[in-house]
Amino acid sequence: MANDAALRSTIVSLAVIIVLVGICTLSLKKMIITYAFGMVGISGILLPDWDYFDRDFSRWYYPATAEERAGLPARRTGLKRYRIYSMRVIIYTPIYGFGLYKWWTFILS
Repeated sequence: MANDAALRSTIVSLAVIIVLVGICTLSLKKMIITYAFGMVGISGILLPDWDYFDRDFSRWYYPATAEERAGLPARRTGLKRYRIYSMRVIIYTPIYGFGLYKWWTFILS
C-alpha cells in the first residue's frame, strides 16, 4: 500500500467505532462483528492495487505489461489517488450497501 497514513487513520477510526458500539450495546459479539466488517471494508477499499484496476475493464483479466506499469504514475497524491470510476461504484455500492444494512440491523437487534 502506497499510503500507510490512510490505513492507520482508517484503523484508528474503526477502533473508535468499535468502542462506541461496545459502550452502546454492551456486547462483545457485536464489537467483534463490527471489527470484522470494518476490516473487510478497509481491505476492500484501501488495499487493492488501484493502478492495476485503473486500466480498461476488459484488460483486468490479463497481467499488466511493463509498458502499462510504466505509463501509470507510481504514486498519486491527494484526491487523484481515489478517482471515481463507474465500474468501481457499480460493484461496490450494492456489496457495501447490503453489508452496512445487515451490520446495522445486527447492531440494533
